[in-house]
Amino acid sequence: MMQAVKISDKVYWVGAIDWNLRDFHGYATHRGTTYNAYLILDDKPTLIDTVKKEFYDEMMQRIQSVIDPQKIEIIISNHAELDHAGSLVQTMATVKPQAVYASIMGAKNLTAHFHQDLHIKIAKTGDRINIGEDTICFTEARMLHWPDSMFSYLERENILFSNDVFGMHYATNRLFDDENDSKEWFPEAAKYYANIVLPYSDIVLRFLEQIKKIGLSPHLIAPDHGFIWRKNPSEIVNLYEKWAQQKPTNKAVIIYDTMWGSTEKIARQIADGLSAGGATVKMLSMHQNDRSQAALELLDSAALLVGSPVLNNQIFPSLADVLCYLKGLRKKGLIGAAFGSYGWNGAPIDELATTLQSMQVELTVPTLKTMFVPDETILQKGREMGLEMSRQIAAKLNL
Repeated sequence: MMQAVKISDKVYWVGAIDWNLRDFHGYATHRGTTYNAYLILDDKPTLIDTVKKEFYDEMMQRIQSVIDPQKIEIIISNHAELDHAGSLVQTMATVKPQAVYASIMGAKNLTAHFHQDLHIKIAKTGDRINIGEDTICFTEARMLHWPDSMFSYLERENILFSNDVFGMHYATNRLFDDENDSKEWFPEAAKYYANIVLPYSDIVLRFLEQIKKIGLSPHLIAPDHGFIWRKNPSEIVNLYEKWAQQKPTNKAVIIYDTMWGSTEKIARQIADGLSAGGATVKMLSMHQNDRSQAALELLDSAALLVGSPVLNNQIFPSLADVLCYLKGLRKKGLIGAAFGSYGWNGAPIDELATTLQSMQVELTVPTLKTMFVPDETILQKGREMGLEMSRQIAAKLNL
């Protein structure tokens, strides 16, 4: 039988580890993930969130290692997304809790998921429930990152259950921050923010300011993915504040694909010019890299340059894919440019520039395109594009 893990005097981790998850709705999860659920043992035993339905048995085994599941009186759903609520109905059938709590939007979304009246009790910001020696206080966290998102704070134990916020897709059996190497987890935390939380950065900043005003300083932060922050919970809070501010560094990202090598030749010249001008360069072929990696690289970038060949009078499919994805993430403050190679119709390269503008990327150098294979003149223009972009980045950052 799988065992629960004690994380405080009265709280146990009873979640599941998904070692093999490699895709989370288009976000590449090369390190898998965890689905964290938490059991509070008090006069009214309380379960915080459940797990993805395929991992119901694993969660129940962990619960059974410390308590008869039918003794659980309260279930709290902080987030209705199905990696956390997928086994809620099955859990309710087993546990038969006296009450299930969710936010207003949480109740609405759970009803839409399961098409039945689950008799959810509504939890609003500031509402509190007494579970015995301790009390749980609720705070709605709308659009962090769903409309139903909610935090639950265990007051006496000083534990913040933060649903998806402050988490990461990172499968590990070492359940605390001080048991994991930051060289491994930091890229996953940044990737999680860049791919999931970034569009809501303004909301993040307002929420963090609210936390500061009320003086909340939890002893533990227990998210629904990844590990639990116990040694230094403020570390991830500070990282969120930094990422939410979207302050660029002296960095440019080149995203491209190529058919016969022509667009790549231009990309390499642009990269050389950027480097010569002092910028850090990340060059990503979308043939070898996934869209979520592009989002990660853009998190601290000042510039985005996109290159594409033309196929069937359209930009290349891999570029259409990544630009659609990145547009939804709404990265702020980018400057950029478009480039590419075509056969008999160069208009799609101009459309590429228009797409960048629709993403609020400020086009600061002219579009560069060539018919078929670039000659030395075009290659030199590519290098000059990179040099000019490096100068513009430096000016933007007052370097």
